[in-house]
Amino acid sequence: MSEEEDFAPSETTGYKVGEKKTLDEYKNLDATDESLNKWKESLGLHRESGPSDDPRRVVILQIALEVAGRPDVVLDLSTKEALENVKNTPFVIKEGVSYRLKVKFRIQHDVVAGLKYLQVVKRKGIRVDKTEEMIGSYGPNSEPYEKKFQLEEAPSGMLARGHYEAKSKFIDDDNATHIEWNWSFDIKKDWN
Repeated sequence: MSEEEDFAPSETTGYKVGEKKTLDEYKNLDATDESLNKWKESLGLHRESGPSDDPRRVVILQIALEVAGRPDVVLDLSTKEALENVKNTPFVIKEGVSYRLKVKFRIQHDVVAGLKYLQVVKRKGIRVDKTEEMIGSYGPNSEPYEKKFQLEEAPSGMLARGHYEAKSKFIDDDNATHIEWNWSFDIKKDWN
């Protein structure tokens, strides 16, 4: 399996991506359809659009590792410089600990449909994990959104301890990649 295939989102049989529409088209779409109006409200289309101070439609501000009773391990993803720092700064995860990832992001300019998080983790060049988490569809908003992922458990035992390389990206139903980066972590017996 090539790296490109390894890092591709899964496809749902029978699912067809809808026709791309502008923000104004969504706002005016079937104004008398009550269920559609509820969906548009859930996207925040009843509000004024958010800021457009950045050319990106999806601005990933940070992703964090949340562990009960500990401060979050926060990876700043907001700028190119921050991404470089993340790439060069591995962090430690205690073996066997329960954790969840959470992401904070802004949507600008237009509706983003089917935003997903993809992650491939390798150890010594061999894929050991692939994560695909649906974030959802969002409209522009001045306030950042936050999405918490499912609870997971870090592997444990002597064979699980060591250095891991990860590659992550955020992609949407239009196959637009909004951000992609490499990072690494170490699984250790304790937090040090």
